Amino acid sequence: MDRRHFFATSSAAALAVAAERSPVRAEVNETLRVGLVGCGWYGMVNLRNLLIATKGNRKVEVVAVADPDAKHLEATTAELTKSWGQQAPATHADFREMLKPGKLDAVIVGSPDHWHALHAIAAMNAGADVYCEKPICHTIDEGKAMLATAVKTKRVVQIGTQRRSTPHVMRAKEFIRSGKIGRVGMVKTCCYYNMRSTENPPDSAAPGSLDWDLWTGPAPMVPFNKLYHPRSWRAFNAYGNGIVGDMFVHMLDTARYVLGFGWPKRVVSTGGILVQKSAKADIPDTQSILLDYGDLSVTWDHRTYGQPDDAKYPWAVVFYGEKGVVKLDVDKWEYVPHFNAGGAKAFEDKADLLPDLADKDQPAHIVPGGLGHMKNFLECVGTRKAPVADIAEGYISTATCLLGNVAMKVGRSLTWDEKAQLVTGDDEANKLFRREYRKPWIYPGEPGA
Repeated sequence: MDRRHFFATSSAAALAVAAERSPVRAEVNETLRVGLVGCGWYGMVNLRNLLIATKGNRKVEVVAVADPDAKHLEATTAELTKSWGQQAPATHADFREMLKPGKLDAVIVGSPDHWHALHAIAAMNAGADVYCEKPICHTIDEGKAMLATAVKTKRVVQIGTQRRSTPHVMRAKEFIRSGKIGRVGMVKTCCYYNMRSTENPPDSAAPGSLDWDLWTGPAPMVPFNKLYHPRSWRAFNAYGNGIVGDMFVHMLDTARYVLGFGWPKRVVSTGGILVQKSAKADIPDTQSILLDYGDLSVTWDHRTYGQPDDAKYPWAVVFYGEKGVVKLDVDKWEYVPHFNAGGAKAFEDKADLLPDLADKDQPAHIVPGGLGHMKNFLECVGTRKAPVADIAEGYISTATCLLGNVAMKVGRSLTWDEKAQLVTGDDEANKLFRREYRKPWIYPGEPGA
């Protein structure tokens, strides 16, 4: 799906997307100059994938890195110089200082969700192509602004939904699209990992290495808590979108990649904090979402307690066809035919493992997808073609997940108007597409942004 075909207007103003991609740059820099915003867990995973993907075929210089935690900057610099033979990059607490020279060819955005829009938009406006972690945004209107910026600046933007570049997922797609399971009428997605901390520690002073005000950025200012940083921020609505924004976006995007569908017609969601009520975390421990596509039903379920429905597939997407079922997760997929499907036997297809490239924070089965995804991004930086997880695709998958959260908050079914990019006849729901930014940060698209 091309950016210019799927999205025409917003409630605020028409966003022109009928724009051609920019041609290949007249001068392609011999050295790819890269910047990283967010030097924590997955920012570094993505940077390592970039360095692996370019090894031996293109010179890469990590020019600068930005993070409000000085410890992250120190660790990143040490790894780049000692393990990758890079010169020490310029280090910045504030991403704006990193982008000010405007000399970066590519920027990796690995910051928490509540920063994605400001970081990615600033990088695009500074002339860089962007690899941005999923979900693309914290609120739906941020995603609209990001897409509009990508169109205006003609930047290549890859979103980190790496299942689209994962070999065994690509094989499952070919199998399903060949008609082996017949017409698919239902897709079920789920996650039964305990991804929500049950702790409730007291607030404390921020570590001396961390600029807490800058880390908080546009989010509401609250006292520091060890559950916010590092890595546990996803359990709080101020910084992330819960398990829906973290895990559903992967599986919904996988289903969309396999079957090729776009926007839902109707969204329903129920759930909340039903069991783990004593925890500090404020995201739902239980949530179900129903997406109605007219001729296809897609569901999501997560629980942070109890056993998974299928122990082999605790985080998965399942395709139900008229001839059989395909179960798919991050390291395998299998086909289970119906009893009347000509006596065919079920089979299982394991992931292509690259254990020599794995590290303690990136299990071996994730490496092929992450590496393939980065290679696709780098190829498109050169060709100026849309990458496999172009921001237009990332916006649909992310916004659909966020509509599930909105439906749960308002407690009713939402009818989606794809052309207007609004919920039909529901001002309360549409108001949840954005939030007030803490000053002096300015919401994308507003005067002064």
